[in-house]
Amino acid sequence: MSCSDFVEVDLPKNRLTSEAVFLESATAEAALKGIYAKIRDIGLLYGRTGLSTRMGVYTDELDNYTSEQSLEDFQNHNLLATNSDVETWWNNTYNQIYIANDVIQGVSNSTALTMEDKDQFKGEALFIRAYLHLLIVELFGDVPYIDTKNYIENTNVSRMPRALVYDSIIEDLRLAASLLPGEGEANPSGDPIRPIRPYKEAANSVLARAYLYIGNWELAELASTSVINKFGALEPDLNKVFLKEASGIIWQFKPNLEGGNTIEAQQFILDNLPSRTFALNDALFDGFEVGDQRKSDWTKTVFNNRGDTLHHAYKYKQRNAGTSVEYSVQLRLAEQYLIRAEARAELEKIPEAQSDLNAIRNRAGLPNTTATTMEELLEAILQERRVELFTEHGHRWFDLKRAGKAAEVLATIKPNWKDTDMLLPIPEAELLLNPNLLPQNDGY
Repeated sequence: MSCSDFVEVDLPKNRLTSEAVFLESATAEAALKGIYAKIRDIGLLYGRTGLSTRMGVYTDELDNYTSEQSLEDFQNHNLLATNSDVETWWNNTYNQIYIANDVIQGVSNSTALTMEDKDQFKGEALFIRAYLHLLIVELFGDVPYIDTKNYIENTNVSRMPRALVYDSIIEDLRLAASLLPGEGEANPSGDPIRPIRPYKEAANSVLARAYLYIGNWELAELASTSVINKFGALEPDLNKVFLKEASGIIWQFKPNLEGGNTIEAQQFILDNLPSRTFALNDALFDGFEVGDQRKSDWTKTVFNNRGDTLHHAYKYKQRNAGTSVEYSVQLRLAEQYLIRAEARAELEKIPEAQSDLNAIRNRAGLPNTTATTMEELLEAILQERRVELFTEHGHRWFDLKRAGKAAEVLATIKPNWKDTDMLLPIPEAELLLNPNLLPQNDGY
């Protein structure tokens, strides 16, 4: 899964040309693996400097105990357009999108690859392009949708309205789902589908999220149902949910070294106090209902002899290398149940929404929901997403933002909160390079 997996074909090391890459499936596959390695190690989904930590401290999930100034700025809502993490997110995301476009064009133009390989590689690259655009449009608002590898064209792009960006995201995901094999099928080489590479259900999972984010309830319900029907029931044991072979995992990143486990475990598990990393915000820790087994199984408390106490996320439990038992989970089945519950609530399918919500609650040892109206159910689902998806890739921020509750929740605990904090700043360096990206987001 690392960049070192690139296959040499008598060209200078790490300098494969597009023509050579797409002469055979092994090198084309290596190009795709290189993108996954970049996303895993330096992208928005990276466990150390990605959405899970930065947007965790931006909201009410995490408290920052590191000495990193950028993290302090996220936690205290003092972000500037020169923030190093914001600039890195923008640059790395568009670099990864550019490479995905290179794969799409190279595969489409190849006369050497089989049609099965072409569909597989193009489907994966379309998925990557769409998913990364979904994340970045939710962070920055109107952004360019890059669908070409033409360098000159890309250096002069303008921002597109969010609605048009989502049109392209959905188009890419639907095409990806049509090209990729599904759960229970084999890939072109005859190997069974494994969740370390995107496949049909991964594309449909992100498609369900996209429909939810734009308020297309009917299609959100349809897309999430297609995934749920393939996977069936949730993994019943909370302590197995994040194991690499858990039944509800849709897509995950394999560690870069054989025998390794996750960056998330290294980031979130505390051994002692004082801490030099992250702790759960008290509001989140106290937000679990009495009897919620996720509190006992997915969090842990550490203390010292002075009476200091901190709580930390404990979804990933294996911090040391030796045997890989946990991979970094990107998409999982529980989110699909919650997407469908919310879509059904919006459609006033009350019993069906209750059923989906209860599937999540019952697994956590909680009784059925008492919510009986659309408004009550939407509030209950937002709370359930909070305690189910915490510290996972910025879900809490995206949920508060789209529910219109960011100011209500964060203004009381973030003294520097401003209504313009709904969007991150476009990096100043990018505006200087390409004035077509102006205007800057309000407040920066």
